[in-house]
Amino acid sequence: MDMFWHDDCLEHDAGEGLWELPGSWPWLDVAEPHPENAARLRTFRHALTHGPVAPHLRWHEGRHASVDELLRVHTAGYLDSLRVSERVALEVNTVVGPETWRAASAAAGTALAALESGASLAYALVRPPGHHAQPDMADGYCFVNNAALVAETARREGKRVAVLDWDVHHGNGTQEVFYDRPDVLTISVHMRHGAWGTNHPQTGAPSEVGANGRNVNIELSLGAGDTTYMRALDEIAFPLLHDFEPDLLVCASGFDGSAFDPNGRHNLTADGYREIGRRVASFGRRVVLTQEGGYLRGYSALCLHALVEGLLGLPEPLLEDPLAYVPDDSQLADADFGHVRAALKPFWPGVL
Repeated sequence: MDMFWHDDCLEHDAGEGLWELPGSWPWLDVAEPHPENAARLRTFRHALTHGPVAPHLRWHEGRHASVDELLRVHTAGYLDSLRVSERVALEVNTVVGPETWRAASAAAGTALAALESGASLAYALVRPPGHHAQPDMADGYCFVNNAALVAETARREGKRVAVLDWDVHHGNGTQEVFYDRPDVLTISVHMRHGAWGTNHPQTGAPSEVGANGRNVNIELSLGAGDTTYMRALDEIAFPLLHDFEPDLLVCASGFDGSAFDPNGRHNLTADGYREIGRRVASFGRRVVLTQEGGYLRGYSALCLHALVEGLLGLPEPLLEDPLAYVPDDSQLADADFGHVRAALKPFWPGVL
């Protein structure tokens, strides 16, 4: 499996405050680093280079994206707004600083390098994340939409492209980029959280179907765990993907759906992520993955290791999960899937 990395992705610094909220909080004894920080990506890489999966991986240097490349999915005025001389919040929890442009262009270029490599299975281990970034707005720690950029670049090359996003939050930026395009299938599996402000007006509800039903939101009730996620993939996502028959599958890979993540309310375990990886690998198409969320960095790193094991098709787990214990409650899944099927049935007859 081919891994893509660039050290400049570590340069973005969102500062500190009260968790994701910048500023001074006089009643707080010790300010917290912003959850989207360089330590999480370093931890992810360390797990893959020092864990038992390491011999199966080939590491490659990424690159920076050019402005012309970024203009494929973003407006010129918005990109200009990312070049700043001091740290400032573009919205309540998305902080841009003097280092951000270099890090974001490295993340985007490294994702493009993964595509350009021609590898059948390529993972861009990058930050800042991207799937909330819309054409002209930053959102949810995201500045440049790496997954959408890979998908749009491949589409312009004549490839049939689908995007599968399992970050716990709705991939609203990717939805916005492709919402009116019937030739790109976007699927987001996420917790029900609704719109969260002017920079995130999309709800993530199943009713947001896009052109010809090509935008699929599999919205799950809080507490969804391994069983519900596997059903979401087996009963909805992959039947649609098989029917669509993409040449390339772009995966927005987040680990904030884990049972221990402070930014999500779902209950996936490392075993669940391993099974996601196995399903992606068994789909039998070329795959490019871009790193998204995951904020309890130790457990997220374990989940990444497990996902990679699944992508590689390894028969037995290589690492034990020392933490997973949350009950896997799937009682709300039938109702959730019913809403998705009702919204999509007119566009996908005979598939769902």
